Amino acid sequence: MSNFVFLIDSNKTPMNPIHPAHAKKLLNSNKAAVFRYYPFTLIMNRVVENIVTYPITLKIDPGSKVTGIALVNNRDEVIWGMELHHRGLAINDCLETRKGVRRGRRTRHTRYRQARFLNRKRPDGRLNAPSLRHRVLTVETWVKRLCKFAPITAIVQELVRFDLQQLENPEISGIEYQQGELQGYEVREYLLNKWERKCAYCGAENVPLQVEHIKPKAKGGTNRISNLCLACQKCNQKKETQDIEKFLAKKPEVIKTILAQAKRPLKDAAAVNSTRWGLLNTLKKLELPVTTGSGGKTKFNRTRLQLPKSHWIDAACVGIVEKLQVLTSKVLEVKATGHGCRRFCRIDKYGFPCTLPKQTFNHVSTGDFVKVLITKDRKNVPSGIYTGRVKTPTGKGCEVVINGFRIGFSNMTNVKTIHRNDGFSYT
Repeated sequence: MSNFVFLIDSNKTPMNPIHPAHAKKLLNSNKAAVFRYYPFTLIMNRVVENIVTYPITLKIDPGSKVTGIALVNNRDEVIWGMELHHRGLAINDCLETRKGVRRGRRTRHTRYRQARFLNRKRPDGRLNAPSLRHRVLTVETWVKRLCKFAPITAIVQELVRFDLQQLENPEISGIEYQQGELQGYEVREYLLNKWERKCAYCGAENVPLQVEHIKPKAKGGTNRISNLCLACQKCNQKKETQDIEKFLAKKPEVIKTILAQAKRPLKDAAAVNSTRWGLLNTLKKLELPVTTGSGGKTKFNRTRLQLPKSHWIDAACVGIVEKLQVLTSKVLEVKATGHGCRRFCRIDKYGFPCTLPKQTFNHVSTGDFVKVLITKDRKNVPSGIYTGRVKTPTGKGCEVVINGFRIGFSNMTNVKTIHRNDGFSYT
């Protein structure tokens, strides 16, 4: 089943999200109209007085590449889900390109421009890396957007992916989850990420993996994270209490890789945690109660409830969860694409313009979502109604990307704009 549909009255006051079948009835009876396609939102044609809403909790599972977002009502039902794909790598590539352009500009004989960086001051708590700051700002954008369409009363965020203190010192005591059912979840989850869910010795994937001591405990090995790896059952039984140098005597490259990977510091987890702390401080400014949970507890909740692994499911399992009923399966897939570059046209390798400036066609710009009617087969695309994005509009028409093919239109007779470009692509 698809996500529940957001509903607002004519004053744009959020109401309770409704079932897709209920939304279809409102549309067919002309009691509501489509207000926004992404996320799909209906607006009533009248003002609803004395709106009674149930509390909805917004849950977030931040990640370096994908962030999961879920809405859970007061009956522990997951009514809406979303996966937000970040563009950190794309930002890094753009910064590298800009750096090359600036370095090339310094070698040219141009006028001297005095340095400006001495009069710049960075605010306290600012994430310096643009790729990290992008993750925080993108999630903040969607949290604010969802608060406009749903009566959200609380926010729950997964604050840390791993408990670094427990990873450094597994023998630490006095913490409830280390003595109860959650014991070991933080360590196992971290090892799965560190060793990419593969056997460290043979590289086997999609098999049950066991926690393995690189230096056996029988020979003085410890439970610290730097002495742990993952191994399949066959390799674990074959190694037993052997030293790794003896067990992999014929594979010196594998030994070197394992030892280097084992000594890798916790800086990767710390970098992700720093982004999450920045997001937490940002969410606190929204004047909603914000609570947090750890990644190990999220996985414990998901495993206990026997739910499948996905980012939005992990988001629904963040924090204190006694029971959970998932009422949706088709969630919104959102990918951050940005608004393009500031260049008015493309340039060649010498830096000279090689295309016309950016144009619009009948108020349609690059990246807009449109619904088109194709009356006959064109470029392996059969006739029918499709939804696509506008590509390179010109004064003579525009092209729409449909199923990977560019379909040209010389007029707007069969083209209807449904969503303006907002820096995201939707599935």
